[in-house]
This record gives sequence, C-alpha cells and structure tokens, in this order.
Amino acid sequence: MFYREAGQFKTTYETDGQIFPIRQDRIALGALLLLALVLVPLFASPYMLSAILIPFLIFSLAALGLNILTGYCGQLSLGTAAFMAVGAFASFNFIARLPGIPMLLAFVLGGLCAAMVGIAFGLPSLRIRGFYLAASTLATQFFVVWCLTKIPYLTNYSSSGVITAQKIVIFGYLFDSPASKYMLVLAIVALMALLAKNMIRSNVGRSWMAVRDMDVAAEVIGFRPMRTKLLAFAVSSFYCGVAGALYAYAYLGTVEPEAYSLDLSFRILFMIIIGGVGSVLGSFLGAAFIVLLPVFLNILAHSLSLPTSVASNLEFMVFGALIIFFLIVEPHGLARLWQVGKEKLRLWPFPH
Repeated sequence: MFYREAGQFKTTYETDGQIFPIRQDRIALGALLLLALVLVPLFASPYMLSAILIPFLIFSLAALGLNILTGYCGQLSLGTAAFMAVGAFASFNFIARLPGIPMLLAFVLGGLCAAMVGIAFGLPSLRIRGFYLAASTLATQFFVVWCLTKIPYLTNYSSSGVITAQKIVIFGYLFDSPASKYMLVLAIVALMALLAKNMIRSNVGRSWMAVRDMDVAAEVIGFRPMRTKLLAFAVSSFYCGVAGALYAYAYLGTVEPEAYSLDLSFRILFMIIIGGVGSVLGSFLGAAFIVLLPVFLNILAHSLSLPTSVASNLEFMVFGALIIFFLIVEPHGLARLWQVGKEKLRLWPFPH
C-alpha cells in the first residue's frame, strides 16, 4: 500500500485496520542488527554467548520453521525435534563420507534431507487434520529416533551413539571460539529469517494462509491444497534441519539422538504459542522467553532458598501456567503485546 505525506510516497503495512510506516520498522531492525553484530560480541561474556545467545538464535530458527507450518499453514506438528535430528545427522554424514565438502553446503544438504523426510511424513496431512495430524507427526519423532539408534551407519558405527561433531571450518577459517560461532549462527539465522519474511509476503505465503483459514475455499479460488501443504512441510522441515545442524555443531559439539527428544519438540511448540503463532517476530520472542526463563527461575530459586524438589519442578509449573495464560488472555502471544505497546507509545502522550 502507498500513502502520500509531505509530497512523497512511503510504503506502509496494515494491521487490524491501522496503517503503520515500514520506515520505522526498518530503522529498528537496523539498530538491532547493529547491536547484535557489533556490541554483543564485544561486551558479552563467553558464557553468555555459548549458553544463552547461541541457543536462543538456534531455537528461534527452529521455532520459525514450526511457525511456517503451524502458524501460517495451519498444520499442527509435534515432530520438530525429529526434523532437527535428520538435519544434524545428515550434515554429519555428508561431512564424514564426502571429504572436502564445504560445511555450509553440508548444512544445506542436511536441511534438504530433512525437507524430504518432512514431505514423506506430511502426506497424511492431505487426508487428516488437527489432532489426528499431530498424532501422525508424533510418529515421526519416534520413528526417526528409532532409526538413529538402530541403524549403525547413521551414527558412524559408534558404540555409544554419541559422536563428536567435526570442527566448523568455512573458507579456511576455524570457528572455535564462542564469539565466532555466535557470528556464524547470527548470519545464518538472519539470512533465513529474511527469506522467510519475504516468502510469507509472496504468493506462496498467501496460499499457506488461505489453506490455513479455509482449505475448501482456497481450492475454489485456485490454490492447490496438496502442493501447498507439502511445500509448507518441506520449507518448515528445511528450516528445522538447518537449526538441528547448528544445534549440534555450534552449541552441543556432539551429534546424538538423545539431544532431539520429544521434550525438545514440545519446547519449540511452547515458543510459538508464547511468542505468537503466525508471526516471525513471535518466533524470536518466544525463543528468548523460553531460553531466559530457566535462568531467571534458577536465580529466583536460589535467592528464595527453595527446596530442591520445588526448584526442580518450578520450571514446568511456570511453563504450564504461562501456556494457559497466553491461550486465555492473549492467544497471539508476545508479538501481539509488542504491537499493542508500540501503538500506545506512538499515541502517547497525546493522540493524533
């Protein structure tokens, strides 16, 4: 959309019937990228980079992949960790079996393998939906973990199943410090988030949202539900596969099936519920909330001298309460609260 102001045209976007200029969002986004690229590596400690910022970015990418499938296409999935595992193990095997392959190419190929698995397990979405589809994607979780533990070739014949990930070497540079790994993960996540944002604004994204809102009406107006749903599964699984590879190489340092458990799938689902379903920003807000909340609760438990039994279960109780809170009070999550807050600040102190 365009509107005329002070003799010039400005691009705008519309939310809930109100028009907001894109220029302000671009300035804010540029400031955040400058902060993340320049100030964070200079002042953040190695512990903050390794234990907080890197997992936050990786989980944001995985939550973005799930949000593409669930938030924009309306296909409920509980197998996010399985697709992450496929990406991690496929990347490891490409690097191990093909000497000299560029690591970035291995990550991309790992994501493509996860996309193929996503298409295969997305076929039931053509006939079932809702909780039945969630049950079928839950089968993906158990099937993939079973394959990784029962097929020795996938784990390079490791007796324990835990494999040390290869060192990250890209264009001859070794990414071994927390700051260098953070910069690599930040660059990949920022690029893929930008691609996802543009994809959602394109005809592909509109077809996803049309199928999400009413698949019968979408088919009537010309969209093909089968191709649309399978494409959503492929793109979502690709994002999760790349996130799984980064999770193994940049965060854990190992490739193991136990790291991609069902608990991880639920955590990523909680991220998009709390952050905001159908929102790119919500994926990042939800990931930040889920990563920072255990740190805050741990500090709170130690300051209040809570018993060990209470402190160990405090995180689960708070997670459950927050899920219920956001589902009742604000179903659109933190992203919607952020939009409301920006609008109130725009009108404060005098409406105009």
